[in-house]
Amino acid sequence: MAANGMEEDFDDGEQPEITTIPDPHLRLGISARWGTGNQLAVHAALHPPQEGVTSGIQESPLVHEVRWGTQEVNNPIIRKLINETHGTFVSLQHHQPDTTTTNRKPQLVKFSRNYRSVIRACLMQLKQAEESARDDATAEEYGMQVEIYRMVELIWSLCEILFVETLPGGVVLAQLLDWVKWHFNEADGYANEATTSDTPHLHDSYWSAVYLYVLQGRNDEARKLLSLDPNRNMDVYDEYASIDELLRKMPFFTLYTGQSLAEFDMKWRHWQDECRRRYSEGEFNTNKNLETICRILCGDEDVFLDLKDLTETWYQMLVSKLLYCNPTVKAFDLQYHVKACIDAYDGHATLQPLDNILLAAIEFDLHQVIKESSSLLGNWWFVAHLADLLFQCGQLESHSLNYGSNLREFLLLDYASSLMSHPSLWQVGASYLDYCPEFGRYYLEFYLERLPLQTERKALKVLRECEKRDMKDISHSICKVMGVRALRNERLGSALSWALRSKDASFATFLADRFLSEYSSKGGFSSLDLLDNLGTAMVLSDRLTFLGKYREFHRLHEEREFKSAANLLLQLLTNRMAPKKFWLTLLTDALPLLESEEVIFSTQQTYELMNCLEDISLSFRSSAYLHGDTADDAQLKLTKGQQEVEKQKLDLIRLALARNLARAILSEGSLE
Repeated sequence: MAANGMEEDFDDGEQPEITTIPDPHLRLGISARWGTGNQLAVHAALHPPQEGVTSGIQESPLVHEVRWGTQEVNNPIIRKLINETHGTFVSLQHHQPDTTTTNRKPQLVKFSRNYRSVIRACLMQLKQAEESARDDATAEEYGMQVEIYRMVELIWSLCEILFVETLPGGVVLAQLLDWVKWHFNEADGYANEATTSDTPHLHDSYWSAVYLYVLQGRNDEARKLLSLDPNRNMDVYDEYASIDELLRKMPFFTLYTGQSLAEFDMKWRHWQDECRRRYSEGEFNTNKNLETICRILCGDEDVFLDLKDLTETWYQMLVSKLLYCNPTVKAFDLQYHVKACIDAYDGHATLQPLDNILLAAIEFDLHQVIKESSSLLGNWWFVAHLADLLFQCGQLESHSLNYGSNLREFLLLDYASSLMSHPSLWQVGASYLDYCPEFGRYYLEFYLERLPLQTERKALKVLRECEKRDMKDISHSICKVMGVRALRNERLGSALSWALRSKDASFATFLADRFLSEYSSKGGFSSLDLLDNLGTAMVLSDRLTFLGKYREFHRLHEEREFKSAANLLLQLLTNRMAPKKFWLTLLTDALPLLESEEVIFSTQQTYELMNCLEDISLSFRSSAYLHGDTADDAQLKLTKGQQEVEKQKLDLIRLALARNLARAILSEGSLE
């Protein structure tokens, strides 16, 4: 968020309350810029000042961050849904079976059911949270989420039946019955109320439960309830036994029994003819409740109108009517049976958004399903995943125009964009963008380079995502930003590690100079672990190589490897690897080795050290040293007091070299 800004959070799917931002500058007009995801940067409109006119406002203008649709993803239950369905989505993308095999549909149905199982678990957790809420506001919020995901589950299940689980012959009634049974369980509620009373058959809910069970094709449950009526005469064949026989013998079509559609149709017609015969003969005239059940079994049009308060919606009535009027209906023919059911509930004018979505699905208008769902549900999760599944099923190939890309990618881009602005879900959003072949990489690059890097841990996560996708420019930019930030905080080791990650030679050289300056001023190095483990990274720049070797010299000296330390020190001087301004420091480091009891430097090595000392002395006396004619020598300019100290160091080094030369000559002569 911009400095001095404030955040407003609006939720999708509802009209937000009018919120006043306490900023007097906004009276001058409002301007806005898009941020990442569901975000706007709102600020006062900038107008050129007019002569003689003042706004009377003294404070600096503010930038306000306005977000919407973020309240839902802050819910831990919804975040769990997002993370779990992401795994199913990725598995679906990697699943590319041969379209010529017969295994394709069952496998896609399995993915769809995985999605539905996660939705169902989310819905159950939301209901539990609603029931255990401590205040009315929280309960209301969870109640809204329960309603949204109940609709999500309902729509997804119907789309699975119509577009994913398409059975041979297109007969879908068995699946629609399961759909109604799974989502509309009022019959079980009525039955529970009746059976828990002392006289179930006299309870107000008793016959409602029986009727609903029959309307949903749950004949075994209906027969069980009817057996509780004490008016039933078990000793003789009465109307109860007759209706029980009709319910028991009712045929149901299923592919798993190996029954052909023609065979089922013949059996069903014989069964319904028997129902109509018994009804016409007046077997149930003495019991109006059983007569109503028989009218249902006969497919009487009027009885469905009489019981429309029990079915409650046109789509529940549709399934019930088809069960007893046209049980072999095909999926594409469902739309021709819809109008009568809608008219029974006061026509199209009374349809709600959910009704329009289900109607569009029955009419096989996927474009309208997605459009209406986007408006009703207020988030991109549902439409993005549903569109992707339908695309994998080959159902969205014709809906690829007017979006800049195909519809599936368009929806995934919007869903991923909403996740990229979330502090803990941006990695999930990045994964979705990986499967958008046309624009996904461009979006991902745009978002990754704009992610706020509050901590090094997050920066490392972003960097890993960039490295996995070979985004070298963004990786370099992130490392540079983090390195400069660490440098400003006086964390040289962290800054150098970022420079090594990005392989930035110029920045590494600059940081190596800072390390050397730190050593000169403090007499020691920080971040020793990093310097001791540079390895091959030290070849990134000459100055970094010197820094690594110089640290190695100190380590050898600490480990009392004096011969090796002396050879390395001489190598740094004679190979001109060390910057000239650091030569005096290196010669000063050689003093303990020159004064040691054992002769460390040989005669030849001592002469080489003397040559280096002479070069420093000449530079010290030259005008270049005083006026800085070269870039390197310019850094050697010292005050008069500092010059005296340096001259004393030179004298001490010269004396030590002379004494070491004498000792080396005597030592080498005695060996000969």
